[in-house]
Amino acid sequence: MRTLRYYDEIGLIKPSELSEAGYRYYDNANLVLLQQILFYRELEFSLKEIQHMLSHPAHDQKQALSKHRALLVMKQNHIADLIRLVDETLGGDNNMCQDQQINSDYEEVKKRYASEVKVRWGQTDAFAESSSNDGKRTHDESVKMMNEADEIFSAFAHAAGKSPSDPDVQQLVRVWQAHITKYHYNCTDEILLGLGEMYTADGRFTENIDRYGPGTAAFISEAIKLYCVK
Repeated sequence: MRTLRYYDEIGLIKPSELSEAGYRYYDNANLVLLQQILFYRELEFSLKEIQHMLSHPAHDQKQALSKHRALLVMKQNHIADLIRLVDETLGGDNNMCQDQQINSDYEEVKKRYASEVKVRWGQTDAFAESSSNDGKRTHDESVKMMNEADEIFSAFAHAAGKSPSDPDVQQLVRVWQAHITKYHYNCTDEILLGLGEMYTADGRFTENIDRYGPGTAAFISEAIKLYCVK
């Protein structure tokens, strides 16, 4: 499928397995990710905006899927009503006003969901700067950014047996701060400290970061705290 191949090329969704013959295989986790991408595409977000939202540790997968389902149900009802209106028109009962109202309701829900997403992700100057940087980033740079972030979180997970104050762990914090500044926005110690607190205070951050290993979010949070209050 061309779309999946393109999503793979830009680093948006990677196959869980690639055969020697070059066939791409996708597991359930890939399917869930694809559903979220389709939801944001339905709301008319660009692929780069979607890439930014999905790669953010605070992204709420369950909420996105729940809203996608609600939108699909409404779309299903919308199509059913359109079919009924066509049947009525064929029978001589032309009610275009009702047709327009049905479409208006559907579009209104889409706009509301899109507005909620923008409010969730677009309230800060840091996000505005990050969005601007995302728009300038090339495909190769986006892939490099995500790979680097993955390597940093993996390194934190592997270092979890050490003390958060260990020089090697503190160096990882420094690398993470530099990564955020390079690709998103100027990550001051104050901003970094706030992020570290969110890694444990917000369950969405915790769940996403702990995919690298149980307790990774708490470990990074403590390491950041020590780094910022030194």
